[in-house]
Amino acid sequence: MNTAAEQVMVFITTYGIKIIGAIIILILGRIAAGIGRKGIRRVLERTKTDPAIVSFVGGLVYVLILTFAVLAALAKFGIQTASFVAILGAAGFAIGFALQGSLANFAAGILILVLRPFGVGDYIDAGGVAGTVKEIDLFTTVLATPDNVKIMAPNSKLFGDTIMNYSAFDTRRIDLVIGIGYSSDIQKAYDTISNLLKEDGRILADPASQIAVSELADSSVNFVVRPWVKKEDYWSVKFDLTRKIKESFDANGIEIPFPQQVVHMVSEKTMS
Repeated sequence: MNTAAEQVMVFITTYGIKIIGAIIILILGRIAAGIGRKGIRRVLERTKTDPAIVSFVGGLVYVLILTFAVLAALAKFGIQTASFVAILGAAGFAIGFALQGSLANFAAGILILVLRPFGVGDYIDAGGVAGTVKEIDLFTTVLATPDNVKIMAPNSKLFGDTIMNYSAFDTRRIDLVIGIGYSSDIQKAYDTISNLLKEDGRILADPASQIAVSELADSSVNFVVRPWVKKEDYWSVKFDLTRKIKESFDANGIEIPFPQQVVHMVSEKTMS
């Protein structure tokens, strides 16, 4: 009995203080991790950072502080934390290699949220897909096509390609090419188009619209018509202007040529 009691006393004397110290370190570490997470979230929220980034960074800070506390607690028992860290690093490398596609999407998602090449509500064309951005997650971006088809695009594919954001600026330029016949009056066609642009209140005065003869084509004299509009008016003005130009040309006797093919019939008598 004395021997068992002595062994218990030796164990308590040897490891009791270490166990208590390790428990205290873990408790303090968890408290510090919680404080660190809340603190970094407050700082990021004040700078109006994206909620997804706030959540991710807060969680990362929490895990890092808690990991440091665990390593410090293990060190109280004389465990070589350097080898433990090496094992964690090797395991992390193996997991990262196995999930490299997901990690690439994750990294791209963070860059998209930080750099903001596009936002929710923007119409973009990137990675071979086009549509209105509905959601930006850490791994995928959800888009809706003009005919309301849902697309879930990997972030790495979007961010690794050229991104065309049609909603980035407040104004857009409409580019139309209008052809008239060679027998039609160029000045009359110019004045007709110019009057249509002036009558449409959606077309901006600044920047100024451009109307110019751009090409003497095979069967037509081509005008470029380039008015500026607000981005939300782009399609409605383009469709309306195209229709009005056709109607005004018809009313003013201005010919809009179309491809024609002349066929010469050669009779057998002529050939003989």
